[in-house]
Amino acid sequence: MSDISIVIASHSGYGHTAQIATAVADGARSIAGTHVHRVDVGSLGDADWELMDAADAIVFGTPTYMGTASGAFHAFAEASSKRWMTRAWSDKLAAGFTNSGSMSGDKLHTLQYLSLLAAQHGMLWVSLNLLPGWNTTTSGPQDDNRLGFYLGAGAQSFNDTPAVHDADLNTARHLGRRVAEHTRIHRAGLTAAAH
Repeated sequence: MSDISIVIASHSGYGHTAQIATAVADGARSIAGTHVHRVDVGSLGDADWELMDAADAIVFGTPTYMGTASGAFHAFAEASSKRWMTRAWSDKLAAGFTNSGSMSGDKLHTLQYLSLLAAQHGMLWVSLNLLPGWNTTTSGPQDDNRLGFYLGAGAQSFNDTPAVHDADLNTARHLGRRVAEHTRIHRAGLTAAAH
């Protein structure tokens, strides 16, 4: 089976989201034959756009600021309209993750924004597919998907520390593995359909 390429296109304002991007990359790399590239959407060059154009999947990541993606991520999304016009990313797989200082922080809105961006590009969205954790009296904040998101990976990091919660990093690694697994399945299906 041929190798697959995944690009994590993200912005991190204070370093928390960058740690989550690393965890997503680690999860994706745990699937054999997966090549992962990371690009900072706040400082894209031509080579970064080419990586995304050539990728089998793109995972979008951004902090949630004031209830939506960061300004740098919004600028990237607007700049991606050149790809939208040519359908350059059509039928690639996509997924997303976000982080904020609050448990909710309106992260769902950001994940919806990321999935809508993917839909506008004609991409195929990969959800988190983890049952929620920390929702019974016998569970706790160490559970994967402790914040109970389904659309993508949501993380909470306190504003006064650089640390990201271990459970949120584990959840991000799960998302990376899931994207890689489904990218491999999608690639195999496309190859079989072409013959």
